[in-house]
Amino acid sequence: MENQKKTTAILFDLDGTLWDAADTIAPAWNEWCRTHGVDRRFTPEEIRGWCGKTMPEIAAAAFPQADPAWREAVIDGCSEAECTPLARDGGRLYPGLEGVLEQLHRDHFLAVVSNCGLGYIEAFFSGNHVGCWFDDYENAMRTGLGKAGNIRLVMERNGLERAVYVGDTEWDHLAALQAGVPFLHAAYGYGKVSGADGVLRQIAELPEILDKL
Repeated sequence: MENQKKTTAILFDLDGTLWDAADTIAPAWNEWCRTHGVDRRFTPEEIRGWCGKTMPEIAAAAFPQADPAWREAVIDGCSEAECTPLARDGGRLYPGLEGVLEQLHRDHFLAVVSNCGLGYIEAFFSGNHVGCWFDDYENAMRTGLGKAGNIRLVMERNGLERAVYVGDTEWDHLAALQAGVPFLHAAYGYGKVSGADGVLRQIAELPEILDKL
């Protein structure tokens, strides 16, 4: 089984797939903007709608008319500010997640691949005490790669031959297609997807669906 663990990977998107942290993120962004004189207030609904995008894409959506360098600096500041409350208090994990991770980690390689900012995945690990179940992680800000590139990167550096990507948006689906791995849609999350290799109505269904792939 150890050999299977080394060569079989379950790679996860984060927001809308493993947790919903928007109710913590929005106040952190608003406080950063207030203290830095930025006249903008964010709602949890906006945050959820942007999940899956890269930081520059989020900056463009939040400040479409602003100078790109300025708006990206603002979103970088907001992104950094969110990590403190998330690392301290965590976010809302989807029901049953911890039990599923513990079960899957016995036989599979688990990793998070997200387009989030620096420190965000680490905050997820520490704030919710789930880091022990993951073998690796990667994000776009650290590597400069898109999600598909980071899926391939995690597979290559860990010698993984087989993988599946679990996510909740069409962007996640496209990344899996580009990376050449099967895609499972977390339909309880933020987005709608057509043509997935499997559909999860709740995270607790993941072990059974994996057995059918």
